[in-house]
Amino acid sequence: MIKVRFSASRPAGAQCLILPVGKSGLDGASLPGDAAVLRAAAKAARFDGEAGSSFEQHIGHEAGAQRLVLLGTGAGSAEDLEKAGGAISAKLLTSGETDATLDVSGLSASAEAVARMAAAAALRSWRYDTYRTKLPEAQKPTLRDLVIVGAPEGMDAAWAHYNALVQGVSLTRELVTEPANVLYPETFVERCQRLKDAGVEIEVLGEAEMRAAGMGALLGVAQGSVREPKLLVMRWDGTNGAQKKPVVFVGKGVTFDTGGISLKPPAGMEDMKWDMGGAGAVAGAMLALAGRKAKAHVVGVCGLVENMPDGNAQRPGDVVTSMSGQTIEVINTDAEGRLVLCDAMTWVQQRFQPEYMVDLATLTGAMIISLGHEYGGLFSNDDGLADKLSAAGKAVGDPLWRFPIGPAYDKLIDSPIADMKNVGPREGGSITAAQFLQRFVDEGVKWAHLDIAGMVWASKPGTVWDKGATGFGVRLLDRFVADNFEG
Repeated sequence: MIKVRFSASRPAGAQCLILPVGKSGLDGASLPGDAAVLRAAAKAARFDGEAGSSFEQHIGHEAGAQRLVLLGTGAGSAEDLEKAGGAISAKLLTSGETDATLDVSGLSASAEAVARMAAAAALRSWRYDTYRTKLPEAQKPTLRDLVIVGAPEGMDAAWAHYNALVQGVSLTRELVTEPANVLYPETFVERCQRLKDAGVEIEVLGEAEMRAAGMGALLGVAQGSVREPKLLVMRWDGTNGAQKKPVVFVGKGVTFDTGGISLKPPAGMEDMKWDMGGAGAVAGAMLALAGRKAKAHVVGVCGLVENMPDGNAQRPGDVVTSMSGQTIEVINTDAEGRLVLCDAMTWVQQRFQPEYMVDLATLTGAMIISLGHEYGGLFSNDDGLADKLSAAGKAVGDPLWRFPIGPAYDKLIDSPIADMKNVGPREGGSITAAQFLQRFVDEGVKWAHLDIAGMVWASKPGTVWDKGATGFGVRLLDRFVADNFEG
């Protein structure tokens, strides 16, 4: 990933120079060299400053030649600048350039907008080439440093916030990208030990502690795997005890999901390494909040298991007793995420008595059928909380779409032999999954469930990610906390 730094003046040398140009602002742009020729060439290439577009040309320099990039910034909104920032890395990451200078002195933009632009450049450059041993030279990243010149006042504070976000999203992407033979409950916990350096308190429950607590639902999912399950608890209190009740985030962390005895089809099963995307988002958000010293009290809990089909695996038809005391008839062992989450939710409510609780999970394939890869699904028992999460998602580019819940859906998961079954009918599968989780929400707790099954992994590049792990949820949770729990 490229490194971003700020400077009062352009560095000496012939490194790539990037100049922002607003929508239809080419005629008024201050350009080096033969400006008239550059304008004519850019117009001939149909460059008009649309956000994220670019025009490239080499110009004369005392060192020989210099790559000049005219970067479209559209109307100059924060969203337009984010598109422009991402476009820098998409264009230059493997271009052969090692250093680039972005001169924003002509932009009328706030420090936060420029920081968001810089963060987009950093995030779009993220790659995970750990296991590539024969990558062709032309495909190897070359761009290492982006120097931003002419930034407005307040840049240090703005960049501190966004740089923390970059680090949090990067952690989430790393966790989601790693293969399941490398990342499993124990090693997930090990990767998150770095949060201690940022001031996050870490607590880990193993199988024995969870069994003593009565987490029969979570342990039922894990019993077919040789990997021991873990409950990872991360706590950040930037209020020095002033906020007594923490905001709670709970993440589904199924580090690999075969479906268990209800085995998934082989085609595409390799994608199930990212069935821990909710837990990954919670870990990344906790790192981001601690990294920027958020003045809030937040607890993140990740239920970490592997769902495997060995001779000891849970069977369809088994009945398990959750930590809450409610019994569950397991109709489908591939509906395992809700079994993990329900015990994690019960534990964190008993331990911290939160007023607000948000869970994140790659919970249902039905969500992808409903929303594709454009929105995460939102379910909530509180309109105010739902509105706050929706607003946060819209502001940062992690959009959510709210779905209904209610008694008509709830009765679909009633079981003839237990308190409930873990799946309903085919219709409304994402909704009945949310109804299942709601049965484990304590009275008075404002709760939301985010089904992000279609959002944690992308088959095509986006504004701030390449193909692969997106880091969805980190920026959303950070903005949700910043807007609602920091005075």
